[in-house]
Amino acid sequence: MRVLGLDVGEKTIGVAVSDPLGFTAQGIKTINRKGKKNDIEELRQICNEYTVDTIVIGLPKNMNGTIGPTGEKIINFSEFVKENIDIPIKLWDERLTTVAAHKAMLEADLSRAKRKKIVDKVAATYILQGYLDSLSK
Repeated sequence: MRVLGLDVGEKTIGVAVSDPLGFTAQGIKTINRKGKKNDIEELRQICNEYTVDTIVIGLPKNMNGTIGPTGEKIINFSEFVKENIDIPIKLWDERLTTVAAHKAMLEADLSRAKRKKIVDKVAATYILQGYLDSLSK
């Protein structure tokens, strides 16, 4: 069982994948967005390469649990993925994952330039790990 985790942003998509047993998440890349068709092609390629059977997409919610404009964009994107890739999709509450990713990178003493390059991939790892941990409970 391989699960793909995505942190979808306006300009990039952070990508993480689980180990074959579904215990741990590992960031694998950041996709620079060049349009929906290109996004789907890259995601399809990754799904085939890792034999993915579930895709988890981070859903940004407001702190009170409501879904705002950014969350609506993610829901629309997830529908587009669902229409083009025949793999089940789960939306996962991603509140504070980017904050946690930045904090972890600050603690690792990474420069601002390095943090900027990998923050989406790290956030995708947090999203996926949260999902995987929920399965084991």
